[in-house]
Amino acid sequence: MSDGAAFTPREIVSELDRYVVGQREAKRAVAIALRNRWRRQRVGGELQNEIAPKNIIMIGPTGVGKTEIARRLAKLAQAPFLKVEASKFTEVGYVGRDVESIVRDLTDLAVQLVSEEEKRSVMEKARERAETRVLEALAVPAEGRDARRRALREGALDDLELEIEAAPPAGPAPTLSVFTPQGVEEMGAQIQQLFGNLFGGGGPKRRRMKVPAALDAFAAEEAGKLIDMERVRELAVARVEQSGIVFIDEIDKVAAGPAQRTGPDVSREGVQRDLLPIVEGSTVQTRHGAVRTDHVLFIAAGAFHVAKPSDLIPELQGRFPIRVELASLGRDDFVRILTEPRNSLVRQYTALLRTEGVELDFTEDGVRAIAEIAALANERAENIGARRLHTVMERLLDEVSFDAPDRGGAKLRIDAPFVRERLEALVRDEDLSRYIL
Repeated sequence: MSDGAAFTPREIVSELDRYVVGQREAKRAVAIALRNRWRRQRVGGELQNEIAPKNIIMIGPTGVGKTEIARRLAKLAQAPFLKVEASKFTEVGYVGRDVESIVRDLTDLAVQLVSEEEKRSVMEKARERAETRVLEALAVPAEGRDARRRALREGALDDLELEIEAAPPAGPAPTLSVFTPQGVEEMGAQIQQLFGNLFGGGGPKRRRMKVPAALDAFAAEEAGKLIDMERVRELAVARVEQSGIVFIDEIDKVAAGPAQRTGPDVSREGVQRDLLPIVEGSTVQTRHGAVRTDHVLFIAAGAFHVAKPSDLIPELQGRFPIRVELASLGRDDFVRILTEPRNSLVRQYTALLRTEGVELDFTEDGVRAIAEIAALANERAENIGARRLHTVMERLLDEVSFDAPDRGGAKLRIDAPFVRERLEALVRDEDLSRYIL
């Protein structure tokens, strides 16, 4: 388990508060679920394996923070995290993705995560090897390398250009999907090896570049050589099994009420039954080895405007014992969202335009005016929650963003009159606001 999971529930909620406004009940639920993982690791004997994760269903409209809470939780725990949409999966026998691809994708992400961690741990040694390769490429004799290595580290050679042979940056391994009665199995490593040379890819290529870029290319290649990929895969599988988090969005789209259990949507219940073994705990074969899902934490979410959680099949309901309802967002929430989080929109736009030399000053009444217009637009059109703020801010600063390169050194006060001047006419025109805001 990563150190992130050692946070207390109170500390987890406090950390989530830095990025997500309100929704305390949902934050408490995920904080307890994460802490329970830490507790389970400290339970001895056979009982440890018997303790199942307390999966959660989040109920609430779009744009209220469901995904952000799950994503921030995974980052805090340094856990492999995958978001999927339930509506993208189809019952076995129909055209579409099979649910076992969730586990395969999560394991691929974990391998990438662990690989990067392992590379960081050997980067100092990889950097030394990279320096040696750069000096060799510059034809520096062995007896004179110490002085030139110092010059290299001090940046004195940064303007030199050289031709090097280095492997291109590693991307995701190509995969071949094989359809079998059990679903889709992926075979990546063999296909990559088989077709790499055929299409002229995968091997080292000669490229001209400046010394700093050559150092980075060599260091990445050397770090890859220094790590043990077999160990990486073992650690990644263990990370998925013990701390993986899957966020299943739009779970309500596969929950059919009595009136929807016939006709073209009959496969909805089939998707639920296919999801059930994964959520209950089963073994899925991946290209990195067999992965058990018994202790993966599943967080499902949906608006549940039409269907209800009770419309899910009973077996699946039983696997999501924790249910929390997230509140819709109003004007006061928008004011807090615009200003309080570390990554608030006010901070983002201020930083973006500062790169052009334009300084934005958001006043308190200006922020409140933005929040009021966003709330009004949500009332008149589709309620898309906090996502409406992005639309309103883009429209508000459209002219400023376009002219920014020509306005270096300008200071702009974003107060209530400024906001109303640019947006109030749009809000009054209800038809136009539906398209623009």
